[in-house]
Amino acid sequence: MTSTATGITGSRTVAGMLAAMYAALAYVGFLVTVGYAVLFSADTLVPRTVDRGGTHTSTAAAVVVDALLLGLFAVQHSVMARSAFKRRWTRIIAPHIERTTFVAAASGALALAFWQWRPIPIVIWNVHGAAARDLLWALFALGWAWVVAMTFAIDHFDLSGVRQVTDHLQGRDAKQPDFRLPLPYRLVRHPMMLGFFPAFLATPTMTVGHLLFALLGCGYIVAAVPLEERDLQQAHPEYVAYAARTPRLIPRLRPPRPDPR
Repeated sequence: MTSTATGITGSRTVAGMLAAMYAALAYVGFLVTVGYAVLFSADTLVPRTVDRGGTHTSTAAAVVVDALLLGLFAVQHSVMARSAFKRRWTRIIAPHIERTTFVAAASGALALAFWQWRPIPIVIWNVHGAAARDLLWALFALGWAWVVAMTFAIDHFDLSGVRQVTDHLQGRDAKQPDFRLPLPYRLVRHPMMLGFFPAFLATPTMTVGHLLFALLGCGYIVAAVPLEERDLQQAHPEYVAYAARTPRLIPRLRPPRPDPR
């Protein structure tokens, strides 16, 4: 009996160590992918960017390939984020590594897009004034910094799948995150998504390829947010009232009017 119990404990320890290593690797991959995304869209420092380094093809072929690459990410991200998929998926994999697997798959889909991206370096605009260029770069940096900051506004390590694994290793039961409203979420329902708009669009030199990347990225956000909200309403009944008084993506400049009832 003792030897059987020892064997079970040992197997759990090994499984826990493997899960921890998996979560750590997925988290590092997530950080590298986000960092690369910033440099990719800034067209600097990395070998392949939105405007340089990829295979040069005709404009029509590049549009098709680039759209398919970002479409693959959109499908992966949307499908794996849905509650119905998660319920079926966690019958196959352990629930505590579900989020880690989602993060790893999203990082992989983005890495593939960066690797196979076809630049379309036809210039749409090129801002020459130093002050205007600095302003656009500041908006770009502010957008990315805001996106990262918003991951910490709720729970950075829950979003990246690390907390679920550490909780499991420490014997804490998995639970639905509490419905909390840090200050940015009182102004707009999706402050993180808001940051992607200047991150994608603010650039002193806009090419056709960069604009395609920006429009597809922003378009996906607009399309995916309602799907996320549907899941949030099912998980948190109070979300319906919150959504009724808080704008989705554009912060309200004036406080809402009181309900006349």
